[in-house]
Amino acid sequence: MQDRTPPRESLEPIERASVDELRALQLERLRWSVRHAYENVPHYRRAFDAAGVTPSDVRTLDDLAALPFTSKDDLRENYPFGMFAVPREQVARVHASSGTTGRPTVVGYTAEDVRTWSQLMARSIRAAGGRPGDRVHVAYGYGLFTGGLGAHYGAEALGCTVIPASGGMTERQVTLIRDFEPDVIMVTPSYMLAIVDEMERQGVDPATTSLQVGIFGAEPWTNDMRTELEQRLDLHAVDIYGLSEVMGPGVANECVETKDGLHVWEDHFYPEVIDPVTGEVRPDGEPGELVFTSLTKQAMPVIRYRTRDLTRLHPGTARPMRRMEKITGRTDDMIILRGVNLFPTQIEELILRVPALSPHFQCVLTRPGRLDELTVRVERRPDATPGDAEAAGERLAGLIKNGIGVTVVVETCEPDGIERSVGKMRRIVDERPS
Repeated sequence: MQDRTPPRESLEPIERASVDELRALQLERLRWSVRHAYENVPHYRRAFDAAGVTPSDVRTLDDLAALPFTSKDDLRENYPFGMFAVPREQVARVHASSGTTGRPTVVGYTAEDVRTWSQLMARSIRAAGGRPGDRVHVAYGYGLFTGGLGAHYGAEALGCTVIPASGGMTERQVTLIRDFEPDVIMVTPSYMLAIVDEMERQGVDPATTSLQVGIFGAEPWTNDMRTELEQRLDLHAVDIYGLSEVMGPGVANECVETKDGLHVWEDHFYPEVIDPVTGEVRPDGEPGELVFTSLTKQAMPVIRYRTRDLTRLHPGTARPMRRMEKITGRTDDMIILRGVNLFPTQIEELILRVPALSPHFQCVLTRPGRLDELTVRVERRPDATPGDAEAAGERLAGLIKNGIGVTVVVETCEPDGIERSVGKMRRIVDERPS
């Protein structure tokens, strides 16, 4: 792999600032954002008044903890435009979630918000190892989903050549990569695996392509998955984080020179980690649920938005901003089996220790009797025999029993036996009775 560390002189001043300078900027922007939300969004005015707090109570960054949380339900209850802090005529763009579990959550951007988002995505791509002039293959979906357009505008802002492939048509993805020779690909890690499988079906060695950097996000993935992707593709596999309710992708990003967690762009988003049950703020270094407050958003500020993502915060390394660990799971993706809490990322980590098994898997929950049961359906690798797969399944069941403490059924299947997704992979299939 080529060294893709960005030269220090290419960093923005805030990326070279001291922590004290960063905290002073955060406080100034936090006080503006809280007042902006209170004065222009009826939901926040009601929530603050009910909690007995006002914007003037925010005198230090620690005072943020006294403000009420914002949840996804709050956004849904104010569907479609009730959380906007500017007149609708000043909203330059609207994005939304899929709404598969209820009303979609709608987010809006002023023209200045779009510029800020583009600049932060450019910063993220540069941190990941992208450079001006690179060809960037965007295989995130375009449309109401924030991934495709966020990556597109950010790559353009960095001065790259954008290949707007979007998701799907996997054979064509391989053709474009071979013919256009991109330096960077931006895609979900699970769909990248599908593209790699298609390369190999076509007789293309993934390690011989032009790709130097893969920026993978939109779903949790492990460091073992990083190793898998880097070895098969001979590129830098770098994590990006974001969510539409806060902005979209580009809220945090790993730096290619360290790959030791995602630096949160704290000049625009203030992170907290809380106890998911009590809501109390946890010190840096302790695990909990990630919460974000926007510091510069005009159209739709968010105050203490509960992401449901589980992580912990650490001091900065390659940048002065704090780092968040790779997401281990979500509070709503946690499986509780016989009193033991587990996440799909834990299963993924163990699968990748078994050479005969591929990273394509699903966790299937059933209730044949009075108790829940979990079946891990996982593909064998193409070069593994059915006998190899049977032995590998037994080994995986043992690793799960010894490492996590639960008994599961492992069902190995043929290559391509697990459904593929061009976006976020559906890791949990719940077949229990309603």
